[in-house]
Amino acid sequence: MAQRHGRPSNIDDDAPKPNITRETLRESMQVFRFVAPYKWSLIIGLVLLFISSVVFLSFFTIFKWMVNAAEGGEAAFELSLMQFGLLMIGILIFQGLVSYFRVMLFAVVSENATADLRKAVYNKIIALPIPFFEQNKSGELLSRLTSDVERLYSTFSITLAEFVRQIIILVGSVTLLFFTSAKLTFIMLATFPVVVIIAMFFGRYIRSLSKERQTVIADTNSLLSETIQTIQAVKTFTNELFESKRYWDANEKIVSISMKYARGRAIFSVFIVTILFGALCYIIWQAAMMVQNDQIMSGDLLAFVSYTAIIGGAIASLGNFYTELLGAVGATERIREILNMEAEVDLQQVEQTVHSTRFKGNVEFENVEFYYPTRSDVEVLKGISMNIKSGQKVALVGTSGAGKSTIMQLLLRFYEYQHGAIKVDGKDIEDYQISALRSNMAIVPQEVILLGDTILNNILYGKPDASREEVIEAAKKSNSWNFIQSFPDGLETMIGERGVKLSGGQRQRIAIARAILRDPSILLLDEATSSLDAESEKVVQDALNVLMEGRTSIIIAHRLATVRDVDCIYVLENGQIIEQGTHQELSAKDNGAYQHLAKLQFELAE
Repeated sequence: MAQRHGRPSNIDDDAPKPNITRETLRESMQVFRFVAPYKWSLIIGLVLLFISSVVFLSFFTIFKWMVNAAEGGEAAFELSLMQFGLLMIGILIFQGLVSYFRVMLFAVVSENATADLRKAVYNKIIALPIPFFEQNKSGELLSRLTSDVERLYSTFSITLAEFVRQIIILVGSVTLLFFTSAKLTFIMLATFPVVVIIAMFFGRYIRSLSKERQTVIADTNSLLSETIQTIQAVKTFTNELFESKRYWDANEKIVSISMKYARGRAIFSVFIVTILFGALCYIIWQAAMMVQNDQIMSGDLLAFVSYTAIIGGAIASLGNFYTELLGAVGATERIREILNMEAEVDLQQVEQTVHSTRFKGNVEFENVEFYYPTRSDVEVLKGISMNIKSGQKVALVGTSGAGKSTIMQLLLRFYEYQHGAIKVDGKDIEDYQISALRSNMAIVPQEVILLGDTILNNILYGKPDASREEVIEAAKKSNSWNFIQSFPDGLETMIGERGVKLSGGQRQRIAIARAILRDPSILLLDEATSSLDAESEKVVQDALNVLMEGRTSIIIAHRLATVRDVDCIYVLENGQIIEQGTHQELSAKDNGAYQHLAKLQFELAE
């Protein structure tokens, strides 16, 4: 008997994250592989960034020369004030052109790299197995594709470039200051160790607050999503006020954490500004004394004060950009968790595998045992064995929770069973490419979920490359064509989110048309008519009879009248098959479970 183990696939936002180390940074750099295709735009952009920063610093040196020349000192390059003015105009025009192309090149990198990252995360998410979605809230997944990716976009487009720019300006300004006055430069540099230590301390603290804030925002998004998705239940139970209070409390929590986050950044900013401003005042006083003693000229004083202010701004900016980069590292950790997960579907091979194998439709369950990964203490299926021949129609009946839907989910490989074997055409389903396996199946569920699109595109979802004629033929076979033609826009009719503009019977028939277009070898019907009225049920049942012709059909049904003509009925109870046979055989069995269910339904009908 085979034993299998499921894969863990949950994201634990509450798990402690590692501190910023060399290894963490190395792993974070993996995200920059999305920048690689645009590396030349990045390289040229960085070159232009360097040129732009150097040109920016040159302004203040030119200011120094102009003031010194105006005081009668030695003019640099023997230029007059008018020539200095023309030089400034030329430099401004050059700086404008360089800045324009730099911004555009960084936009090429950031927009395209972020789009590639967003697509990669989305493709990974939709390729992950069902347990992943059961163990992670939709709000958290939305946060990955919005907040975290947007943070990386900000890093690609602004933060990284400005961080490099401020370093260039800082190094360049200190160098120019040193050549102007070494004494004053050393005074300025004395503030560096304190600023760096404080930046590192506050950076870690702010990073933890930023992560906590992102988690709370994701929870709030999840709450919003759940409320919108269940809005009918909210209004039915008049719980608008209850939901409002829940959302209010969630936002209050966001505000509380955000204020802690803002308070930390504020203290950080106050500390840096206080130290730098105090140092700037002291340096200006020292510089004024040196001008008075004819040790430096007024132009040198102007340049020195300007560069000192620039250094102060650069240090303050570096602190802010440092925290932004730390936040981006945190975002890469969460995104990498998804990108590094093992997908069940290889999107690169889907087109090759979807139509690669046409099944005959023989299905066999051999002593299958299963429990859900999140509830290993509750065994759902206990030694299920079935042998379904190609073209047969079988029904699964029993009380709710008996394991009927689970059997379908295992056949579709939504979960991995722990013991036994499931075979299709004599081959273990684990040996098939998962896309090839599922492409031979179609399911018509009780609660049909349709796209907020046209009727045409909803039917095409079963076979995207089908022709319009094939869609119309499927609509006719599903008894959908008459009501489709009654709409002014026909197949182009928009049906609203989740198909809300259609009735329950119409939605079921669209789902049947989708399944007919798919032309599966194995058809799965999960209580497809249980929620319909008698008239709609008859129309839908006629469509289902057409759909079941010539293919293996597994039917879950609560209404036993709908499965009287199947080849075999399996009666389940507590995860076990307790009876099997035709409707006539099981009905004739005294005190049998099926006979008991039939009597109950007959009494309810009476």
